[in-house]
Amino acid sequence: MGYHVVNPDDLDEVPDRPCELRRIAEVAGFEKLAANWFRAEPGEELPLAYHYHEEQEELFYVVEGTLHVETPEETFEVPEGSLFAVTPGSPQLAHNPEDADGPVTTLALGAPAVSGDAHAYDPEE
Repeated sequence: MGYHVVNPDDLDEVPDRPCELRRIAEVAGFEKLAANWFRAEPGEELPLAYHYHEEQEELFYVVEGTLHVETPEETFEVPEGSLFAVTPGSPQLAHNPEDADGPVTTLALGAPAVSGDAHAYDPEE
């Protein structure tokens, strides 16, 4: 059996990211679920680029602030305490706009936990 209490503040920050990212899955012992803790200051993006996943389903839980998610159709505003779900093949760019009142903190879950599944998306094409 495996049980873990995880404080995101105790996890190492992933370097070279557009915002604070702390990976939870490995510490929790997960093999099939990706779990990440993001904290973005105003003007910061969560992912490295506008992208979509071929296989992975994603779920964002907004712990603090309001998450903005740009899609080809519209930009969604996801308030604190709400969830945003993304199915495979759906391009998105999660961010905290420059005019935000403060940071946005999210717990992002993805399944299956696959490597190389994220593909860049150009909204101009």
